[in-house]
Amino acid sequence: MNTGFVAIIGLPNVGKSTLLNAIVGEKIAITADKPQTTRNRIRGIYTDDESQIVFIDTPGVTKPRNKLGEYMADAAFGTLPDADAILFLIDRVGGEVTGSERFILQKIKDTKSPKVLVINKIDLMGPDEFRHNYESWEALGIFEDIIGTVATERLNVEDVIRALKKRMPEGPRYFPEGMVTDRPERFLAAEMIREKTLRYLNDEVPHGVAVEIEKYDEAPGVTRISAVIYTEKKSHKGIIIGKDGRKLKGIGKSAREDMERLLGTKVFLELWVKVKVGWRDSDFMLGSLGYRD
Repeated sequence: MNTGFVAIIGLPNVGKSTLLNAIVGEKIAITADKPQTTRNRIRGIYTDDESQIVFIDTPGVTKPRNKLGEYMADAAFGTLPDADAILFLIDRVGGEVTGSERFILQKIKDTKSPKVLVINKIDLMGPDEFRHNYESWEALGIFEDIIGTVATERLNVEDVIRALKKRMPEGPRYFPEGMVTDRPERFLAAEMIREKTLRYLNDEVPHGVAVEIEKYDEAPGVTRISAVIYTEKKSHKGIIIGKDGRKLKGIGKSAREDMERLLGTKVFLELWVKVKVGWRDSDFMLGSLGYRD
């Protein structure tokens, strides 16, 4: 059996989490059209009769501005030395390599692991644009394969899997068949709440938001969850709650529906909003929220 680990790396919002969900066939990583959606490494597990690939979805790479940003950069680049292959994802129309992409290339080009480039969202490109993209990246001589995809539609996702399978070493199966992530359900519940917060809020609010599960009680047919949404500014607390609590209720309802699909049980969800000034630069808060190993 061919088994191994693949690091997914790229700039924010290129579709890394969407591609991971498409590969494993279930939603295990949250998605939103805002930076810093992925903050932790998320492992997604693909298994078939002849292989098992453990994909590591990493935070989008940006220049760190606080301790949370430093953690996210470390989480992204820290996966590279032990990866059996690296999947570099871009989604940009236009073939010229940007400075931010060159920064990532400097980090990955000297690693011994084979590298696969995925050009996502090719539905937004014409044939000539895609060809220009392809040829520009091929000329770098870094990638063994270059594949165009539309992750939201699963277009060419099987081609990505095949390209990686043939580069996995022989080895044992690390996880049981049917297991799609090694993250606990408590973590996934917190991420679902954060995803809905990202989707419901204005652009200036999500960067300062974190979610902590305070209570997670399972019983036959029902799961009771109590969670706190932290924000850095008192003014943002009112935005999250909304007039007459409508925005918070919307966040809770949408998150609860996703949780029920994931868990297969009825979910009772309580949400609270608290202000923690400067939590993104607090080692204690970063640790309690799971952003420190």
